[in-house]
Amino acid sequence: MTWRVVQWSTGNLGRAAIEGIIAHPELELVGVWVHTAGKAGKDAGDICGIGAIGVRTTQDAQALIALRPDCILYSPLFPNEDEVVSMLEAGINVVTPLSWFYTKHMKVERLEAACRQGNATLHGTGIHPGGMTERLPLVISSFSQKITHVRAEEFSDCRTYGAPEVLRDYMFFGKPVEQAGESMMLGVLSGGFYQSIDMIADAMGFRLDAKKRAVHQAFPATAPIESPIGVIRPGELAAQKFTWQGTVDGKPVITAAVNWYMGHENIGGGWSIGGGEERYELAITGDPPITAQFHGIHPAKGYVLEEVLRRNPGMVATANHCVSAIPYVCAAPAGIKSYLDLPLIAGRARLDLSHHKR
Repeated sequence: MTWRVVQWSTGNLGRAAIEGIIAHPELELVGVWVHTAGKAGKDAGDICGIGAIGVRTTQDAQALIALRPDCILYSPLFPNEDEVVSMLEAGINVVTPLSWFYTKHMKVERLEAACRQGNATLHGTGIHPGGMTERLPLVISSFSQKITHVRAEEFSDCRTYGAPEVLRDYMFFGKPVEQAGESMMLGVLSGGFYQSIDMIADAMGFRLDAKKRAVHQAFPATAPIESPIGVIRPGELAAQKFTWQGTVDGKPVITAAVNWYMGHENIGGGWSIGGGEERYELAITGDPPITAQFHGIHPAKGYVLEEVLRRNPGMVATANHCVSAIPYVCAAPAGIKSYLDLPLIAGRARLDLSHHKR
Protein backbone atom coordinates (compact mmCIF):
# COMPACT_ATOMS: atom_id res chain seq x y z
CA MET A 1 0.00 0.00 0.00
CA THR A 2 1.15 3.52 -0.75
CA TRP A 3 0.50 6.23 1.85
CA ARG A 4 0.01 9.80 0.61
CA VAL A 5 2.07 12.32 2.59
CA VAL A 6 2.26 16.11 2.96
CA GLN A 7 5.46 17.68 4.29
CA TRP A 8 4.74 20.72 6.49
CA SER A 9 7.65 23.20 6.22
CA THR A 10 10.96 23.09 4.36
CA GLY A 11 13.59 24.05 6.90
CA ASN A 12 16.67 21.90 7.46
CA LEU A 13 14.60 18.98 8.70
CA GLY A 14 11.75 19.45 6.25
CA ARG A 15 14.03 19.35 3.22
CA ALA A 16 15.61 16.13 4.48
CA ALA A 17 12.14 14.70 5.13
CA ILE A 18 11.13 15.34 1.53
CA GLU A 19 14.14 13.31 0.38
CA GLY A 20 13.22 10.56 2.82
CA ILE A 21 9.60 10.43 1.70
CA ILE A 22 10.63 10.18 -1.94
CA ALA A 23 13.10 7.39 -1.12
CA HIS A 24 10.56 5.37 0.90
CA PRO A 25 8.88 2.69 -1.27
CA GLU A 26 5.56 2.89 0.60
CA LEU A 27 5.14 6.68 0.58
CA GLU A 28 4.08 9.27 -2.00
CA LEU A 29 4.70 13.00 -1.54
CA VAL A 30 1.54 14.85 -2.58
CA GLY A 31 2.00 18.32 -1.10
CA VAL A 32 4.40 20.68 0.69
CA TRP A 33 3.62 23.68 2.90
CA VAL A 34 6.15 26.53 3.14
CA HIS A 35 6.43 29.33 5.69
CA THR A 36 7.74 32.09 3.43
CA ALA A 37 6.09 33.54 0.33
CA GLY A 38 9.38 33.40 -1.55
CA LYS A 39 9.29 29.59 -1.50
CA ALA A 40 5.64 29.27 -2.53
CA GLY A 41 4.87 27.89 -5.98
CA LYS A 42 8.28 26.32 -6.44
CA ASP A 43 9.01 22.70 -7.12
CA ALA A 44 9.74 21.01 -3.78
CA GLY A 45 12.65 19.10 -5.26
CA ASP A 46 14.33 22.30 -6.38
CA ILE A 47 14.05 23.69 -2.85
CA CYS A 48 15.76 20.55 -1.57
CA GLY A 49 18.47 20.69 -4.21
CA ILE A 50 17.55 17.31 -5.70
CA GLY A 51 15.93 18.53 -8.91
CA ALA A 52 12.29 18.84 -9.90
CA ILE A 53 9.91 16.17 -8.59
CA GLY A 54 6.62 17.60 -9.84
CA VAL A 55 5.21 18.70 -6.46
CA ARG A 56 4.63 22.44 -6.05
CA THR A 57 4.87 24.13 -2.66
CA THR A 58 2.11 26.29 -1.22
CA GLN A 59 1.18 28.49 1.73
CA ASP A 60 -2.47 27.46 1.43
CA ALA A 61 -2.91 25.22 4.48
CA GLN A 62 -6.55 24.47 3.75
CA ALA A 63 -5.75 23.35 0.23
CA LEU A 64 -3.30 20.80 1.61
CA ILE A 65 -5.79 19.54 4.18
CA ALA A 66 -8.36 19.30 1.39
CA LEU A 67 -6.03 16.86 -0.38
CA ARG A 68 -6.91 14.43 2.43
CA PRO A 69 -3.44 12.90 2.62
CA ASP A 70 -2.96 9.87 4.83
CA CYS A 71 -0.33 11.70 6.90
CA ILE A 72 1.26 15.09 7.45
CA LEU A 73 4.86 15.24 8.63
CA TYR A 74 4.57 18.40 10.72
CA SER A 75 7.90 20.16 11.35
CA PRO A 76 7.69 23.97 11.60
CA LEU A 77 10.11 25.69 14.00
CA PHE A 78 7.51 25.68 16.80
CA PRO A 79 4.29 23.64 17.06
CA ASN A 80 0.84 25.21 16.73
CA GLU A 81 -1.75 23.03 18.44
CA ASP A 82 -4.60 24.64 16.48
CA GLU A 83 -2.99 23.48 13.23
CA VAL A 84 -2.49 19.95 14.50
CA VAL A 85 -6.07 19.76 15.78
CA SER A 86 -7.40 20.84 12.37
CA MET A 87 -5.37 18.11 10.67
CA LEU A 88 -6.52 15.39 13.04
CA GLU A 89 -10.16 16.48 12.88
CA ALA A 90 -9.94 16.21 9.08
CA GLY A 91 -8.92 12.57 9.43
CA ILE A 92 -5.23 13.10 8.70
CA ASN A 93 -2.58 11.28 10.74
CA VAL A 94 0.24 13.48 12.05
CA VAL A 95 3.88 12.60 12.70
CA THR A 96 5.97 15.35 14.28
CA PRO A 97 9.39 15.81 15.93
CA LEU A 98 8.15 18.80 17.94
CA SER A 99 6.25 17.33 20.90
CA TRP A 100 3.68 14.78 22.08
CA PHE A 101 6.29 12.03 22.52
CA TYR A 102 4.60 10.66 25.65
CA THR A 103 1.44 12.38 26.79
CA LYS A 104 0.31 10.14 29.65
CA HIS A 105 1.01 12.89 32.20
CA MET A 106 -0.08 15.83 30.03
CA LYS A 107 -3.37 17.60 29.43
CA VAL A 108 -4.19 16.61 25.87
CA GLU A 109 -7.97 16.31 25.95
CA ARG A 110 -8.38 18.58 22.93
CA LEU A 111 -5.93 16.56 20.82
CA GLU A 112 -7.51 13.28 21.95
CA ALA A 113 -10.94 14.59 20.96
CA ALA A 114 -9.57 15.60 17.55
CA CYS A 115 -8.14 12.10 17.08
CA ARG A 116 -11.52 10.57 17.90
CA GLN A 117 -13.42 12.95 15.63
CA GLY A 118 -11.17 12.30 12.64
CA ASN A 119 -10.29 8.68 13.47
CA ALA A 120 -6.66 9.81 13.20
CA THR A 121 -3.37 9.19 14.99
CA LEU A 122 -0.79 11.61 16.40
CA HIS A 123 2.77 10.42 16.98
CA GLY A 124 5.65 12.50 18.36
CA THR A 125 9.10 11.26 17.45
CA GLY A 126 12.55 12.58 16.57
CA ILE A 127 16.05 12.05 17.86
CA HIS A 128 16.69 13.91 21.14
CA PRO A 129 14.11 14.00 22.59
CA GLY A 130 12.98 10.99 20.65
CA GLY A 131 14.73 7.80 19.65
CA MET A 132 18.03 8.47 21.41
CA THR A 133 16.32 9.55 24.62
CA GLU A 134 13.53 6.98 24.81
CA ARG A 135 13.49 4.12 22.31
CA LEU A 136 17.16 3.10 22.38
CA PRO A 137 17.70 3.41 26.16
CA LEU A 138 14.72 1.11 26.69
CA VAL A 139 16.10 -1.44 24.21
CA ILE A 140 19.58 -1.33 25.74
CA SER A 141 18.24 -1.54 29.29
CA SER A 142 16.92 -5.04 28.59
CA PHE A 143 20.51 -6.32 28.79
CA SER A 144 20.90 -5.18 32.40
CA GLN A 145 19.25 -5.65 35.80
CA LYS A 146 18.99 -3.77 39.12
CA ILE A 147 19.19 -0.53 37.17
CA THR A 148 19.85 2.66 39.15
CA HIS A 149 20.41 5.24 36.42
CA VAL A 150 19.69 5.83 32.72
CA ARG A 151 21.48 8.58 30.79
CA ALA A 152 20.99 9.86 27.23
CA GLU A 153 23.33 12.68 26.18
CA GLU A 154 24.02 14.64 23.00
CA PHE A 155 27.35 16.27 22.10
CA SER A 156 27.01 18.55 19.06
CA ASP A 157 29.30 21.16 17.53
CA CYS A 158 26.91 23.89 16.42
CA ARG A 159 29.28 25.35 13.83
CA THR A 160 27.65 23.00 11.32
CA TYR A 161 24.08 23.98 12.20
CA GLY A 162 22.75 25.88 9.19
CA ALA A 163 20.35 28.27 10.94
CA PRO A 164 22.26 31.38 12.08
CA GLU A 165 19.13 33.11 13.37
CA VAL A 166 18.39 30.17 15.69
CA LEU A 167 21.98 30.08 16.95
CA ARG A 168 21.93 33.80 17.67
CA ASP A 169 18.35 34.65 18.64
CA TYR A 170 17.20 31.46 20.37
CA MET A 171 20.33 29.64 21.55
CA PHE A 172 22.02 32.97 22.45
CA PHE A 173 25.45 32.03 21.11
CA GLY A 174 27.58 35.16 20.91
CA LYS A 175 25.59 36.95 23.60
CA PRO A 176 27.30 38.03 26.84
CA VAL A 177 27.48 34.86 28.92
CA GLU A 178 25.62 36.63 31.74
CA GLN A 179 22.57 36.82 29.46
CA ALA A 180 22.47 33.08 28.74
CA GLY A 181 19.87 32.50 31.43
CA GLU A 182 17.45 34.76 29.54
CA SER A 183 17.30 32.31 26.63
CA MET A 184 13.98 30.62 26.09
CA MET A 185 15.63 27.30 25.23
CA LEU A 186 15.50 25.68 28.68
CA GLY A 187 11.78 26.28 28.91
CA VAL A 188 11.10 25.29 25.31
CA LEU A 189 13.09 22.07 25.52
CA SER A 190 11.98 20.99 28.99
CA GLY A 191 8.53 19.89 27.88
CA GLY A 192 9.91 17.35 25.43
CA PHE A 193 12.63 15.97 27.69
CA TYR A 194 10.26 15.70 30.64
CA GLN A 195 8.08 13.47 28.44
CA SER A 196 11.13 11.33 27.66
CA ILE A 197 11.91 10.96 31.35
CA ASP A 198 8.31 9.97 32.09
CA MET A 199 8.31 7.35 29.35
CA ILE A 200 11.52 5.77 30.63
CA ALA A 201 10.24 5.84 34.21
CA ASP A 202 6.88 4.27 33.39
CA ALA A 203 8.37 1.59 31.12
CA MET A 204 11.12 0.63 33.59
CA GLY A 205 9.17 1.08 36.82
CA PHE A 206 10.96 4.01 38.48
CA ARG A 207 8.77 5.81 41.08
CA LEU A 208 9.79 9.36 40.26
CA ASP A 209 9.56 12.30 42.62
CA ALA A 210 6.84 14.77 41.64
CA LYS A 211 9.26 17.53 40.55
CA LYS A 212 11.93 17.13 37.91
CA ARG A 213 15.21 19.06 37.64
CA ALA A 214 16.27 21.33 34.78
CA VAL A 215 19.67 23.06 34.72
CA HIS A 216 21.31 25.32 32.13
CA GLN A 217 25.08 25.87 32.31
CA ALA A 218 26.79 28.53 30.19
CA PHE A 219 30.47 28.70 29.21
CA PRO A 220 32.30 31.75 27.81
CA ALA A 221 34.83 32.12 25.04
CA THR A 222 38.33 32.87 26.35
CA ALA A 223 39.65 33.99 22.93
CA PRO A 224 37.98 34.88 19.60
CA ILE A 225 36.13 31.93 18.00
CA GLU A 226 35.03 31.87 14.36
CA SER A 227 31.39 30.77 14.05
CA PRO A 228 28.42 30.85 11.63
CA ILE A 229 27.19 34.01 13.40
CA GLY A 230 30.54 35.79 13.22
CA VAL A 231 33.36 35.98 15.71
CA ILE A 232 32.43 35.04 19.29
CA ARG A 233 34.51 37.28 21.52
CA PRO A 234 35.92 36.57 24.98
CA GLY A 235 33.17 36.63 27.57
CA GLU A 236 30.45 35.72 25.07
CA LEU A 237 28.53 32.44 25.09
CA ALA A 238 30.53 29.73 23.28
CA ALA A 239 29.19 26.51 24.83
CA GLN A 240 26.24 25.41 26.92
CA LYS A 241 24.84 22.34 28.60
CA PHE A 242 21.20 21.60 29.38
CA THR A 243 20.43 18.82 31.86
CA TRP A 244 17.04 17.34 32.76
CA GLN A 245 16.66 14.74 35.50
CA GLY A 246 14.04 12.57 37.09
CA THR A 247 14.79 11.65 40.69
CA VAL A 248 13.76 9.10 43.31
CA ASP A 249 14.02 10.39 46.88
CA GLY A 250 16.07 13.29 45.51
CA LYS A 251 18.66 11.09 43.75
CA PRO A 252 18.89 11.24 39.92
CA VAL A 253 17.79 8.04 38.20
CA ILE A 254 17.11 9.32 34.66
CA THR A 255 19.19 12.02 32.95
CA ALA A 256 18.80 13.61 29.54
CA ALA A 257 21.43 16.17 28.53
CA VAL A 258 22.41 18.33 25.58
CA ASN A 259 25.90 19.78 25.02
CA TRP A 260 26.07 22.48 22.34
CA TYR A 261 29.34 24.21 21.54
CA MET A 262 31.34 26.18 19.01
CA GLY A 263 34.42 24.03 18.59
CA HIS A 264 36.72 22.56 21.20
CA GLU A 265 39.17 25.37 21.86
CA ASN A 266 39.16 28.66 23.74
CA ILE A 267 36.16 27.84 25.96
CA GLY A 268 36.43 28.47 29.68
CA GLY A 269 34.45 27.82 32.85
CA GLY A 270 35.50 24.17 33.13
CA TRP A 271 33.95 23.19 29.79
CA SER A 272 34.52 19.57 28.71
CA ILE A 273 32.75 16.98 26.57
CA GLY A 274 34.71 14.07 28.04
CA GLY A 275 36.23 11.37 25.87
CA GLY A 276 35.27 11.30 22.23
CA GLU A 277 34.05 13.72 19.62
CA GLU A 278 30.53 14.58 18.53
CA ARG A 279 28.20 11.77 19.46
CA TYR A 280 25.11 10.50 21.17
CA GLU A 281 25.98 8.57 24.31
CA LEU A 282 23.66 6.25 26.22
CA ALA A 283 24.56 4.71 29.57
CA ILE A 284 22.76 2.21 31.78
CA THR A 285 24.01 1.90 35.34
CA GLY A 286 23.07 -1.62 36.35
CA ASP A 287 24.30 -5.21 36.30
CA PRO A 288 26.13 -5.20 33.97
CA PRO A 289 26.67 -1.50 33.25
CA ILE A 290 26.31 -0.64 29.57
CA THR A 291 27.52 2.34 27.55
CA ALA A 292 26.81 2.88 23.87
CA GLN A 293 28.02 5.66 21.58
CA PHE A 294 26.43 6.51 18.23
CA HIS A 295 28.45 8.14 15.47
CA GLY A 296 27.69 9.03 11.87
CA ILE A 297 24.76 11.22 12.85
CA HIS A 298 27.20 14.12 13.13
CA PRO A 299 29.43 15.37 10.30
CA ALA A 300 32.47 13.20 9.67
CA LYS A 301 35.98 14.50 10.22
CA GLY A 302 37.25 16.50 7.28
CA TYR A 303 33.73 17.60 6.33
CA VAL A 304 33.14 20.37 3.81
CA LEU A 305 31.19 23.03 5.68
CA GLU A 306 29.10 24.13 2.70
CA GLU A 307 27.93 20.56 2.12
CA VAL A 308 27.06 20.03 5.79
CA LEU A 309 25.16 23.30 5.97
CA ARG A 310 23.13 22.15 2.98
CA ARG A 311 22.50 18.65 4.33
CA ASN A 312 23.40 17.98 7.95
CA PRO A 313 23.45 14.24 8.81
CA GLY A 314 21.82 14.93 12.18
CA MET A 315 18.87 16.58 10.46
CA VAL A 316 18.72 13.75 7.93
CA ALA A 317 18.66 11.15 10.72
CA THR A 318 15.92 13.00 12.59
CA ALA A 319 13.85 13.36 9.44
CA ASN A 320 14.35 9.69 8.55
CA HIS A 321 13.16 8.64 12.00
CA CYS A 322 9.94 10.57 11.38
CA VAL A 323 9.52 9.29 7.83
CA SER A 324 10.10 5.67 8.86
CA ALA A 325 7.27 5.93 11.39
CA ILE A 326 4.64 7.05 8.87
CA PRO A 327 3.43 3.63 7.60
CA TYR A 328 3.12 2.34 11.18
CA VAL A 329 1.26 5.44 12.34
CA CYS A 330 -1.12 5.29 9.39
CA ALA A 331 -1.92 1.66 10.23
CA ALA A 332 -2.35 2.32 13.97
CA PRO A 333 -5.66 2.79 15.80
CA ALA A 334 -6.80 6.36 16.37
CA GLY A 335 -5.31 8.31 19.27
CA ILE A 336 -2.03 9.73 20.52
CA LYS A 337 0.54 6.96 20.18
CA SER A 338 4.07 6.76 21.62
CA TYR A 339 6.84 4.27 20.89
CA LEU A 340 5.28 2.06 23.56
CA ASP A 341 2.05 1.81 21.54
CA LEU A 342 3.52 1.03 18.11
CA PRO A 343 5.30 -2.05 16.74
CA LEU A 344 9.01 -2.04 15.99
CA ILE A 345 9.67 0.68 13.42
CA ALA A 346 12.26 -0.06 10.73
CA GLY A 347 13.78 1.75 7.80
CA ARG A 348 13.46 0.45 4.26
CA ALA A 349 15.85 -0.95 1.68
CA ARG A 350 17.04 1.24 -1.17
CA LEU A 351 14.53 1.03 -4.00
CA ASP A 352 16.77 -0.97 -6.36
CA LEU A 353 17.29 -3.56 -3.60
CA SER A 354 13.66 -3.67 -2.53
CA HIS A 355 10.83 -6.02 -3.43
CA HIS A 356 8.49 -3.01 -3.36
CA LYS A 357 7.46 -1.64 -6.72
CA ARG A 358 6.21 1.87 -7.40
